[in-house]
Amino acid sequence: MSASSVPSTRLAPQIDDLLTCVHCGFCLPACPTYELLGDENDSPRGRLYLMRAVAEGRLEVEDRSFALHLDRCLGCRACEPVCPSGVRYGTLLAHARAERTTVAGALGRIARIPLDLLFASRWLGRIGWTFLRLLRASGIPRLVARAGRAGRMPGRVRFAMAMLAATAPRARGKLRRVRRPRRRRRAAWRPDVDAAGPPDGDLLALLDGCVMWGLFRHVNRATERLAHAQGARTARLPAGQCCGALHAHAGELDVARELARRTIAAFEASGATTLLTNSAGCAAALKDYGDWLRDDPAFEKRAQWIGKLVRNASEWLAERPRLSYRPLPARLGYDAPCHLLHAQGIDDPPVGLLLQIPDLDVVKLPRSERCCGAAGVYGLVQRRLSEDLLQRKLSEVVATNVELVATGNPGCLMQIGAGALVHRLPVEAVHPIELLDGLLEFE
Repeated sequence: MSASSVPSTRLAPQIDDLLTCVHCGFCLPACPTYELLGDENDSPRGRLYLMRAVAEGRLEVEDRSFALHLDRCLGCRACEPVCPSGVRYGTLLAHARAERTTVAGALGRIARIPLDLLFASRWLGRIGWTFLRLLRASGIPRLVARAGRAGRMPGRVRFAMAMLAATAPRARGKLRRVRRPRRRRRAAWRPDVDAAGPPDGDLLALLDGCVMWGLFRHVNRATERLAHAQGARTARLPAGQCCGALHAHAGELDVARELARRTIAAFEASGATTLLTNSAGCAAALKDYGDWLRDDPAFEKRAQWIGKLVRNASEWLAERPRLSYRPLPARLGYDAPCHLLHAQGIDDPPVGLLLQIPDLDVVKLPRSERCCGAAGVYGLVQRRLSEDLLQRKLSEVVATNVELVATGNPGCLMQIGAGALVHRLPVEAVHPIELLDGLLEFE
């Protein structure tokens, strides 16, 4: 602390939200980092107290305790559903991390590297994603991932290669039968780049996203096919359009707001009535646009409006007529993405959809509500904590004796898939939408 401290320029306007916390402690058992470390400052309540001290000028932004405990936060938002006061922790964390980037902490420095390389410009992003896809296709990442000893904590490079290998379309083991050729459904429309689907169907705008567009295009196309099977048309937003979620998590809130404005404008230009995404992190960010842009008179109401029209793909499909799927005799564990369960309150729809697959034994992983340790760039800056959380998740996978793990967020797919690779577990991580599409029966 310092007598010369002044109120934070970013956190001071959030003081009313910070004062909402009554320090009841209900958030403590819900917090993964508090469970691991047992430090009050590594709980939501402790971090909110530090944020309030900075907002009121009692603590400097440069103070090591503020940086340390803020950087350790996963941003999983598991504290929000259990908070009786309704503290908007995710929004406050974004503002606090935006304040942290002004002093260029570890999180800010490391996070800017991939963010600047892949998202700074469209052409640079295309080059970056193309290189990563070619590297993945070479098989090198998978070889590097399996090169070390199983059970030993992998280095950052090895784990990064494993994460890249985990983004490949699922075509091994039990999932070979999912990718078998199938007869195309007869249709009166031509599936092209801009729009596809029956001419009289509802129009959905599909956000391909940045990571999903770069490394999980097969999931995006699977989403389109399932939407068409439900009689809807789809219009794609600009290729590689980033929603701003990763930037907000990393403290680049001004950049995140600009990306939000672009996404809103692109959605409005599409003429669609629903904005569909298959990434839990993207959907949560889109629904938070109203908070991000509440001080922007040109976009505030538009941001609130778009937040009401966003639908997660599993959420949307669960509300539609039931489709027919081929049998898959396997045991599958469902793991809930934090930003689907905690940030959006979506729990049953993905499991209900998976239960429609004949012969598939679907179970929720023990403590499926607990973070796997992915959390954007968290694994780069908090490697040991991320690995500890992943080890717990993998132990639950082994204890449940499942062959497949389904989860609806790219970071979770990469984290769990990479963990299975480096620790040589006979488990495949798969997006629920990819699995449903691969088993879809056509008339």
